This record gives sequence, structure tokens and C-alpha cells, in this order.
Amino acid sequence: MKKEFIVAMMMGASLILGGCANTMYAPSVSQSDAQRVMSYETGTVTSVRGVVVKDNGTGSLLGAVTGAVLGHMVGGGHGKDLATLGGGLLGAYAGSQAGAANAQELTVRLDNGKGNVVVVAKGIRFNVGSRVRIVSDHGKVVNVDPI
Repeated sequence: MKKEFIVAMMMGASLILGGCANTMYAPSVSQSDAQRVMSYETGTVTSVRGVVVKDNGTGSLLGAVTGAVLGHMVGGGHGKDLATLGGGLLGAYAGSQAGAANAQELTVRLDNGKGNVVVVAKGIRFNVGSRVRIVSDHGKVVNVDPI
């Protein structure tokens, strides 16, 4: 019984901590972007709309594997099989929810007079009136930072 309690506590903690992961801000770029010259534009946020960036499958896969492993540690016989299956399904669901990033669709009035652009930013919250720097590489937005 003690083993099941520890497993349940670990699963609960991972769900709670997974939900917090999307609220921290740490700008990141891919390895290929580290050796490129990119451009940026600055502007002011004129409207904000909440959007969800769907999980690319990584969160679901990691959640399923973790859930199945933890589920396999519980019970015996057919109960262990059911716990493994249930853990995998629950882990896949939890992983997909953790992998889906809450983001914002920002309409930004550019300082250079070119008009407005719309970008999706995740990892940090912006408000109407926020000043931003939009880093791009040939039309692909790499990052949106507060300034």
C-alpha cells in the first residue's frame, strides 16, 4: 500500500509541476538559429487574444511512457496490466495537456510605420500597450520579447 501511495504522490506532483512549466519565461532558439543573422522590429501591442498552441506529440509520448512505467509498479497479475494501461492512458492525457502551451495572439503596431502585424507569443504574458521586440528570420517569428 505504501508503494501505491508514493506512486500516486509522484503522479500528482508531476501534474502540478507540469502545469507550472508553461508560466515561466525563458527565451529559447533552435540550434540552427544560433548561427544566423536575424532581424527585429519593435512596436506596441494593440490587442491581445488567448490561444492554445497544440502539443506536437512529445508531451503525450513522454506522459504515456511515464504513466505506464509508474502504473506497472502497482499491483500484480491482471491488476498490474490494467494499472499499466491506465497509467499510460492517464499519462498520455496529462502529457498532452502539459505539452499544449497557452499563448497569446498579439496585434502589434510597428514603430517603423509599416502598419500592424499579428504574432503568436508563448511563455510570457503581454498586455495592450506593452512594448515588444519581434525577432524574425525571413518572415518566421523566432521570438517575441518585452522591451
